[in-house]
Formats: sequence, structure tokens, C-alpha cells
Amino acid sequence: MHKSVQDIVNMKKEKKKISVITAYDYTLASMCDKAGIDVMLVGDSAGMVMLGYENTIPVTMDQMCMFTEAVSRARNNALLVADLPFMSYQASIEDAINNSGRLIKSGADAVKLEGGSIMAETISGIVDVGIPVMGHIGLQPQTTMLSQGYKVQGRTRDSAIQLIQDAKELEEAGVFSIALEMVSHEVAQIISETVSIPTIGIGSGINCDGQVLVVQDLLGMYDKIKPKFAKRYMNLSEDIVKSLEDYKSDVESSKFPAEENWFSMDSEELKKLREQIGS
Repeated sequence: MHKSVQDIVNMKKEKKKISVITAYDYTLASMCDKAGIDVMLVGDSAGMVMLGYENTIPVTMDQMCMFTEAVSRARNNALLVADLPFMSYQASIEDAINNSGRLIKSGADAVKLEGGSIMAETISGIVDVGIPVMGHIGLQPQTTMLSQGYKVQGRTRDSAIQLIQDAKELEEAGVFSIALEMVSHEVAQIISETVSIPTIGIGSGINCDGQVLVVQDLLGMYDKIKPKFAKRYMNLSEDIVKSLEDYKSDVESSKFPAEENWFSMDSEELKKLREQIGS
């Protein structure tokens, strides 16, 4: 039986740190689940990591459903949360509910959407129909990048107060947790101590209730963007490229395939074939 939303909420009460991994495909998600990761997040960052987009804005609902289905087939233990992509929830509460339902039908246990107090009514609408929601404040890749660019949030008194207010209003709206992306660690700590629900840090310091990394960043597989907050536990991209170069060399030198890599006919059948061809 996989973890429930309540299990994750209880982890904060029990002062247990929450591990979250962003994954998009069956193979890597299977490994994440086997490792005992608490929450797997199907992020709209799949647009960049898996599809090669410059940002998350082009990602569609159909694509998010496909990635969610793939990860859902891999998980046995983790809670599964899926991102609502850009413009799948901003236009109307009805859109937000319908698209949240699509992600749940694709295998998610909960959805995540970006935005502070301005999204509180939308979140309430989704929660009211029984779909759990994870909030997301601080840097919001879908919209902040359009206006401000890539910068840390909560470095001034006024912006800090707004973030704290956003977190309170999201909790009142019914979110079960809040992702804090690139929030100054002081403000992230204040928010984590202020709200009763878990906070999940993305470059927001050690005092959040949990942390999230993209699995490709953790494994050193994605080189296009190297955020300061992403700790690399391996550098697989170099190993993978080296392996591919070795494969290419083996093909060119006829070292691959070797005898152990191919299949053979029965010698008598081969003899009969040669005789027939010869005749």
C-alpha cells in the first residue's frame, strides 16, 4: 500500500523529514520507489528535461497525463503528485477541477499548482471535490520567470511578508503541503514554523520539512541547467557518453556483437540449408 496524503502530513507532526523526487519515466521512477522515496512528483519540468523545451510553458495536459501514467505504473510505495501545467488552471476554477481530475485518472494521488493567495479560491474548488492539492510559492517557473527572471524570493521585508501571507492563505484554502522554491532560508524557516502542513524546499534551506530534487539532477544526467540548489550524487552523463563512445568503437572494430551476443542454427539444419542453397 503506497503512502497517503495523511501519511505525509503526519511526518511533519512526527518531525520526520520528507524526501521528494521529481521523476518522469517508468525506469527511473521504479528506482526512486525502490529506494523508499516518500513522494514522487511528476513535474512540468519534464518539458525541459524530457522534451527539450526552453522552459515549462509549452507543456500540455496530454503530456503531463502521459508522464503521470508512466510514473504511476512504477510506484508501489510513494505518494504520487502531478503538476498542473501552465494555463490548465488559471483561466477558471472549472478548468482547474477538470484538469486535476485528468491527472488523478492518470494515476496521481494529488496535484500541484503554482501561486499564492491569488490561487486560494481555485485551490478550495479543487479540494472541495476531493482532490488533494500541493501549493507552490516563491519562484514560480510558469509565471515568475516571465516577469522577474531567475531570482531568489523573500530577500526583502515586504516580499517576505507576502510569502508568509501566501503560505497562510494556501493552508486555509486546504493544501496539504507547500513547495517553497528559491525562498531565502530565513523566510522558509519562518513559513515552516508558521504553518501546520509540511513545506517542501527547492533551494530554500535546511529548515523546510522536506526537500525535492529532480532525479536527473541528482544523478548528473541533465547538463543544460545546473542550479545551485541541486546536489549531484553522481555524474552519470560522463559515464553514459563514455559507454556510448565505447559501443560506437566496438561496432566499428567488429568487437560487438561477440559470439555471446548472437544466436546460431543447429549445425545439421545449417548443413541442410547450405546443401539446398548450393543445389
